Amino acid sequence: MVKRMAEVAEYAGVSEATVSRVLNGKPGVAESTRAAVLSAMDVLGYERPRPLRGRANRLVGLVAPDLSNPVFPAFAEVIGSALAQRGFTPVLCTRTFDRVSESDYVDMLLEHQISGAVFICGLHSHARADHSHYGRLLERGLPVVAVNGMVDTLPITCVSSDDELAARLAVRHLASLGHRRIGLALGEFEDHLPAMRKETAFRKALAEHCAVPDADDLVTHTMYTAEGGAAAAGQLVARGATALVCGSDLMALGAVRACQRMGLEVPDDISVVGYDDLGVVTLTNPPLTTVRQPIEAMGKAVVTLLGNRVNGLTDSEQEFLFEPELVVRGSTAAARPRTA
Repeated sequence: MVKRMAEVAEYAGVSEATVSRVLNGKPGVAESTRAAVLSAMDVLGYERPRPLRGRANRLVGLVAPDLSNPVFPAFAEVIGSALAQRGFTPVLCTRTFDRVSESDYVDMLLEHQISGAVFICGLHSHARADHSHYGRLLERGLPVVAVNGMVDTLPITCVSSDDELAARLAVRHLASLGHRRIGLALGEFEDHLPAMRKETAFRKALAEHCAVPDADDLVTHTMYTAEGGAAAAGQLVARGATALVCGSDLMALGAVRACQRMGLEVPDDISVVGYDDLGVVTLTNPPLTTVRQPIEAMGKAVVTLLGNRVNGLTDSEQEFLFEPELVVRGSTAAARPRTA
């Protein structure tokens, strides 16, 4: 018992006396602290005292594609922390291994009698993907909240960054600097709703601000990785682009390195804009201009919506859009003529 209390106290970041008060149902403990202690019990595999078992089974599946792209763990950290503060225990599932799919994780989570599930940038945003596993959750009456893009056929609440606004902000910024040949680098999934939204808005903005009615040669799909960004930069620079808008900060960092290897100075010869505003982009050379995705606000909204549904509350909105913000740093500058 003493060892159990010490482990729970260390995990929850509280004293053993506080753990004792929670386990014995004593007053004088803040609700957030009580929730943290109970969550620690669940995570460490200890059975709750009988009077507290009515609050058990407050597990929430938190499913993300992988942890290699820093934006996914950033979302997971915010959402997981907010869940714990509400007395839920997040169960993080990542599709790191090729053989483990979202569907596999849903089956596993259902066996653990979860209270709900959150999907970060999952298959819900892919138009041609199999969505039947979401139906298995909904058939059980479990609340499901998705992050960043949801196809129209799924009756799931979604919290998204406004991808169309993000593309317009990037193009408008670069056009104001005199760029007209602006390239767009996106990932390889042409059925990916956020990418489709960005591309549609990009084409409209390019026609409006740069008088470019046909942007086919200025759009390329590779991968949402640094290597994908480098490949896209090579293609777009060869097509005469003087500025690049990338679908992620990882792509943008790869694009910057590729341009530098080609002998181009960033931003003197070519400007680059990313998307997400990961912490590392302030430390790069040059610091990256990017469109900031409001990850903290979005993550907290996800948990509020999920908690409301667990408590039987609903709302009329199916998708909540959050405004991104252009953050100008050192990777963009005024266009200048290319030398032969």
